[in-house]
Amino acid sequence: MSPALDVLGFLLILTGAQGFGILPGDSQNHLDITETAILNATVQVCRALAENEGNDFAFPNQPFTVTGVATACRAQNSIRTFQLSITSIIFRNVRVDIRQAFNASFHFDDESFIGGRNIILAGITTVKANIQQEDFEAARENLGTILHPLQDFYSHSNWAENGHEFPNSNLIRSDTSIGNIAGQSQATCRSCDGDDCRNNILDDITQGDILTSGYFAVIPGLTKPSGKCSHGGVLDVTSRIEPTGGINKDTLDSEHGFLHLNAANLAAKATSEILENIRQAVGDTPFLQTLGISRGSGKALGLVIDTTQSMSDDIAAVQNATSSLINSVAGTDDQPLSFILVPFNDPEFGPLMKTADPQVFEGYIDDLSASGGGDEPEMSLSGLRLALMGAPQSSDIFLFTDAPAKDVELKNTVIALIERTQSVVNFLITGTTTVNRQGRINRQLHNRIAASDAQVYRDLAQAAGGVAVEVERDELLAATDIIRQIANSSVVTLLQASRSAGQPRSFTFVADETTTNIRLYITGDRVSTTIRSPEGMLHNDMNQIFTFTSVGNLQIFQLEDQVGTWTVEASGNLESLRVTGQSPIDFLVDFVEFLPLMNASDVLDTRPTIGTNGSLLVTLTGSETATVTRVTLVEAVGTGEVEGTVVPQGSGQFLVHVNEFPSVPFVVRVDGSDVNTLPERPFVFQRQSPTNFRASNVTINATVERNLVPGTDLSVPFFATTEGTGGNFSIRLTTNDQRFTASAPSSILLQQGEITNGTVIVSAPLNTPSGTTITLTIELEGPGGQDTNYIVLRITVFNTVMDFRPPVCQVLSIVNCIHNCSKITWEVSLRVSDGADGTGVDRVTLTQGNGTLEVGPSDSNENIMLVTYNATCNAPDLALLVVDRVGNTDTCTVNAFQTTAGVASLFNKVHLMCLLNLALGLLQSL
Repeated sequence: MSPALDVLGFLLILTGAQGFGILPGDSQNHLDITETAILNATVQVCRALAENEGNDFAFPNQPFTVTGVATACRAQNSIRTFQLSITSIIFRNVRVDIRQAFNASFHFDDESFIGGRNIILAGITTVKANIQQEDFEAARENLGTILHPLQDFYSHSNWAENGHEFPNSNLIRSDTSIGNIAGQSQATCRSCDGDDCRNNILDDITQGDILTSGYFAVIPGLTKPSGKCSHGGVLDVTSRIEPTGGINKDTLDSEHGFLHLNAANLAAKATSEILENIRQAVGDTPFLQTLGISRGSGKALGLVIDTTQSMSDDIAAVQNATSSLINSVAGTDDQPLSFILVPFNDPEFGPLMKTADPQVFEGYIDDLSASGGGDEPEMSLSGLRLALMGAPQSSDIFLFTDAPAKDVELKNTVIALIERTQSVVNFLITGTTTVNRQGRINRQLHNRIAASDAQVYRDLAQAAGGVAVEVERDELLAATDIIRQIANSSVVTLLQASRSAGQPRSFTFVADETTTNIRLYITGDRVSTTIRSPEGMLHNDMNQIFTFTSVGNLQIFQLEDQVGTWTVEASGNLESLRVTGQSPIDFLVDFVEFLPLMNASDVLDTRPTIGTNGSLLVTLTGSETATVTRVTLVEAVGTGEVEGTVVPQGSGQFLVHVNEFPSVPFVVRVDGSDVNTLPERPFVFQRQSPTNFRASNVTINATVERNLVPGTDLSVPFFATTEGTGGNFSIRLTTNDQRFTASAPSSILLQQGEITNGTVIVSAPLNTPSGTTITLTIELEGPGGQDTNYIVLRITVFNTVMDFRPPVCQVLSIVNCIHNCSKITWEVSLRVSDGADGTGVDRVTLTQGNGTLEVGPSDSNENIMLVTYNATCNAPDLALLVVDRVGNTDTCTVNAFQTTAGVASLFNKVHLMCLLNLALGLLQSL
């Protein structure tokens, strides 16, 4: 949108013109409704899983919080990813008000009920398909988008005025009517009585339960159909046209604000209902994974491995290390959320292999074999790029190679993806020309990779908060032990610094009461290190404040768990210094566009602008009592700092305003305090982002308006400008799969301060499964490569769905409990069919009953499942959840006293007599 439309859009939101709004206060808003519904849904799923496993479930304290719910779900290590997922969903919900402010269907304005429901239905199907493809991040984004119109229905329509106490379930069903919609020429409102709009909806509309919603326009001269209701509010020009006033319930102060809490309650119930619909379609575990909840570490582990012949020994070492790692973490709190493997050589790279099963992943590793290659560079950055495109946020990735990068032109793209995913990337490199170790002689190794070539890997490790470990082959097995250390679920970064160019430097970091297992990692050439503890002790024979190990160019110091400020002095050619610990307290950071008129933020999909003021959103995780006292942007190489102004937002979130973004790479440092269990003795803590961030003079924006149909081109418009030197900017496009194609001109001419349009054409093969996500990176690079920026977009591939009906159940036979009271068991056979034109039955699940269920396919029709169930007569009720392959769901119920025809003939007297006889029989047996 243009700047003028931006301001207008913000005013719309400020005045409640486009939904419940997101302003704090007594009124309910989209943030409150969404987060509360997600927390409630998560509790119910975790409770059901606990009961199925025969475990007790302790409800968290009210009101539910991210930390409390994750702990109740026995998923404490998922607190960070749970919060990240909720934040992602909320950001997408809020973005609808910004990006779709004038699209009536996204807000159910102008009686656009069909368009609004179509958005919801298409979105639900897309979310389910994303989850089936295990693309949980895309599922979150699409879920957040459809929750906005779903919630707005109750604020903008007259559903609450018509007296409904429950949500309109037909909004999420395609095979039914959403209700009787007012005709195009049917009058729906009368003018309000001054400021009193309580009775402005016509009686025949309310009594006939006819649906209407307010018309809305902000441009003078626009009107509405005669006799129709208006949305209302200061900016709505239609509200001053007969009939005057409005019917929105966005806030307590709206024209129909007397029903605001009713509408918000309905919207919350509807949000819970759509979450339950998705849960039923995909299953409990995938549903929780979508919300970032798992009983492992909550982080993904990725390996990117060179498979050329010269790497045969290295691959064997990786296989041994991986097997040991998997055996040690499988089934524990440190088991990764998912595993990613990407092999590469020359000229091939990929495919990306991803699984949540540790044994399957071990099989992937065991199947690796070295072949081909020589002394030529390999496609290492292509492999790393593919892994980053498939990795969830905050992943740990390790790249193994003994060769330089053949595709070094992808360096900026890889850095962009590192920033976008905030993943930590480490490199284990064998065969460099120089490897240094403390107190040992520099030795010449294999001449396969020169030090200058290895510098690319060092630069990427620095950008990603990792280490570039250069080792001899016989040291690789020892080096792989750092995978276990770094990939631990609760690792936090206390300090990260980079090259000192031979000058001695002094660093400090803070260890707090919650920090344990503190490690200092140093890489470089002939680095001499002095460490001083918080108690002022230096390491010597009397004061053993650390243990020391080294491998290749990496020095590892295991420090004592002392609370306070540590000092590290390093001299020599320091490459990188990183201090980590284990603690539940950490933070998430998003660069946001702060919208002062609405006191809200929209997350940036790109880099912030150099030298301008801007904002960050910092979210604390792992503590409900911690607070942020200071946030600083610290130069990654150098000593410069930019301190921000911290504004608490509630729920552990803090908006941070900075006067300018640095022109060099920087990290985000957060200082805070926590009262923990001793309010009179708060402790201080300090955390740092492992990721190096960058700002840019280039601005790029793009929005994907719809899904991609296989075999059909999709146009993705983008808009770019520069505040720096103009000229021809190179355009680089990358996708996460070579089957997907993306094309655009090779360059674009940007003039300082002027917006220029461009278009990318994207396509996918006809056989691409629905729910597959294309990760598209659009990168602009200025003349001479001095300035770059990027935007990363997720595009869902989706085939047109024609199957909107859920499977149906038919009772084939039943041996019931009616005719023979001495019978202690009953049995039923059913046929579950998705119809001749359906997509097929995907799953039949027992939701009520404790008997034995057997499900198998029909020999004659793949769209049919045959089901048998047997149980005791004192457990007479059966309920089955049936799901087809596009996520349509229904529930089938059978009773032990039911007839073969399926009519619920309970024959109450017979039923009662049987139950009495059964009870007597049980008593006699005792």
